[in-house]
Amino acid sequence: MGSTETRDAEFYRKLRKTVKIWAGGEQSRANQYLDFILAGPDLFMLLSRLSRDERVSRENRAKLAGAAAYFISPLDLIPELLLGPPGLVDDIALSALVLHDVLESTDPAIVREHWEGSTDILELIRRILAVADVMVGGPIWRQLIAAARRFAPSS
Repeated sequence: MGSTETRDAEFYRKLRKTVKIWAGGEQSRANQYLDFILAGPDLFMLLSRLSRDERVSRENRAKLAGAAAYFISPLDLIPELLLGPPGLVDDIALSALVLHDVLESTDPAIVREHWEGSTDILELIRRILAVADVMVGGPIWRQLIAAARRFAPSS
C-alpha cells in the first residue's frame, strides 16, 4: 500500500468513526441529510480508489484526486471543524458532482467495483445532485461547480 493509500485509509477510518458516533446521537436524527452524511466516508474512499485506477482517464483521475483532497482539507466552504459531520455536506455535494462528470466517460461497473456503500452509487449520486443547491446553499453550490472545473488538468 502506497503512502497516499495509507493516508487515505487512515482518514477514512477516522471519518467513519466520527460519523458513526455523531449518527448515534440525538442531533443526527433531525438532520434531513443523515443518509448522505453517513455515506460521506464511503464517497471519500470511492474518490480515492478511482483516482488510482488506470482504467479511468488521466483527466478524470485528476478530478477525483482533487475532490478527495477537498474532503481531507480542513479549509473548505462548510467546515467540519466547526460543525462536525454536518459540515461534510459540501464535500459530499462536490463528490457527487465530480462522480457524475466522471461517469460520462467511465464504465459504471468500474465505479461500482470500488464502492463499499450499502446503497446503489448511481442512485445516491442522483439523489445528492437533486438537492445539492439547497443542501449547501446556492452560492456555495456555484463555488463547488467552479472548483470541480479547476480539478481537470489543462490540455
